[in-house]
Amino acid sequence: MPRPSQLLHAQREPAPTRPAATVLLLRDAPAGVEVLMTRRSMTASFAPGAYVFPGGGIDAADAAAHAQATRRPTQSDAHLTQAIAAIRESFEELGVLLARHADGTPATAADLAALKRDAPLAAQCSARGLTLAAADVFVLAHWITDRDLPRRFDVPFLVARMPEGQTPVADEAEQFEPVWVRPADALARHAAGEFFIIFPTIRTLERLQKHATVDSVLAACACEQPLWTSCPRAGLLAGKEARYMEHEMPYGELHLVSPDGQIVHALDWQCERPVPLLKNVQRLTAPNPGFMTGPGTNSYLVGDPRTGYIAIDPGPADAAHIERLWRAAGGDIRAIVCTHSHPDHSPGARPLQALCTGKPPILGLPSLPTARANSHFTPDRKLQNQELLALDGQAPDGKITHSLRVIHTPGHAANHLCLLLEEDGLLFSGDHILNGSTTVIDPPDGDMTAYLESLDVLDAACAEHDACFILPAHGHVLGFARQVIAQLKAHRLAREAKVAAVMRADPEGTMDDWVAKAYDDVPERVWPVAKRSLLAHVERIQATAPGND
Repeated sequence: MPRPSQLLHAQREPAPTRPAATVLLLRDAPAGVEVLMTRRSMTASFAPGAYVFPGGGIDAADAAAHAQATRRPTQSDAHLTQAIAAIRESFEELGVLLARHADGTPATAADLAALKRDAPLAAQCSARGLTLAAADVFVLAHWITDRDLPRRFDVPFLVARMPEGQTPVADEAEQFEPVWVRPADALARHAAGEFFIIFPTIRTLERLQKHATVDSVLAACACEQPLWTSCPRAGLLAGKEARYMEHEMPYGELHLVSPDGQIVHALDWQCERPVPLLKNVQRLTAPNPGFMTGPGTNSYLVGDPRTGYIAIDPGPADAAHIERLWRAAGGDIRAIVCTHSHPDHSPGARPLQALCTGKPPILGLPSLPTARANSHFTPDRKLQNQELLALDGQAPDGKITHSLRVIHTPGHAANHLCLLLEEDGLLFSGDHILNGSTTVIDPPDGDMTAYLESLDVLDAACAEHDACFILPAHGHVLGFARQVIAQLKAHRLAREAKVAAVMRADPEGTMDDWVAKAYDDVPERVWPVAKRSLLAHVERIQATAPGND
């Protein structure tokens, strides 16, 4: 993890979370699943005026009512308490009761009429021979309120089928205007500015709309574990707050720059100014966006005014970009490192060197004869695997060091390397790991076996140095470094299994035949590029086939 001394912003402790529970009451309708939503009071302390699912805080009485509730054999104590809280809240707020008589029949209109919303529910149900139907309530998701908000909740989103014969009636105190709505319609109305919903509700509706029936939703929740868990993070996009879940591309960068969740980081891609990520790490994106480069090639500066800087991947030979990179370092660049020789990474090295006093060395690995003509590269000095590049300086409280460990990672290119900033647990991954896409493996300079083995090397390095963040040559910072590496390897192996199956089914097929079947889950416009990685998979499959060892 990054050193606290290198964080850009003073940290503060996020507000503590409070336990709560929310329930999505669902019903089947001719046009698909509908969910019951209700508008919160305009004076509510949390999300005033928003359309929400019924729910609220968990209290001690909910945990004490286990004996008065039905229960699945696999339902944990915590999930049972949450289900009871959700049943109680849906009754208090909307007059909907999930309860059953001893013979299993649901609560009737007469039962509802005899119950008071402002009196303890469990005791009233017990007096009428009713049992809370907690066994009919399932866990859908687990949300934890964003760290930047002053009121925070730790809340499961539960699901249950709406009892037949009941009509929701809002309490007109906390909740108003109950409405049945299809998830897709709620999202469309929100986009049109007619139906205010907050981020967790939006993301939940987006996933719910994929289900055609209530049975489909309940079947998906039968595993007793949340289908997803999230504590979102927010940044600034076009000057406005934008929130993201853990699997979305900006999340890792927001985690790195603002661990405590303060909304201070702009996510807009631009090429005019360096983007501080830590006090000792800046990113400057080259103005070369495109299909293969995404928003552009990321150049990085590691160091600070006390130590000088190491420039990583100066990018294409774009004079304006090179000058901006030089100015961001105050001209004090001690070394220039190229992760590999591709034309969007290394050509800027010589022009940057020429701007600098003292002619800092250009470091990296020379390209091999297998490299394409536009990827020839010869560094001033060849880096050694596991070599340490260190910047030292004097800080008020003593010596400060920024150390980059060189890791040879062939696969995308034979001369590819990554760099690990040991003191802060940051992996500069070049093109080996990208944010938003998988890198192309283009034989003969690219090799799929070498690529997969390099992923294992990077995973071991991240484990050794507690590296949690990956800084790629294209896209935002990635968090959860080892998880990303594991998922990337699994994706590559799954693709290879698909390629092998296609080859077995059509052994006389051409590369064009195979790419159409093995990459049928990506747009056809991607196939010409995908065919390069397909060849890498084919070569690996053929090399590891029985009889080729």
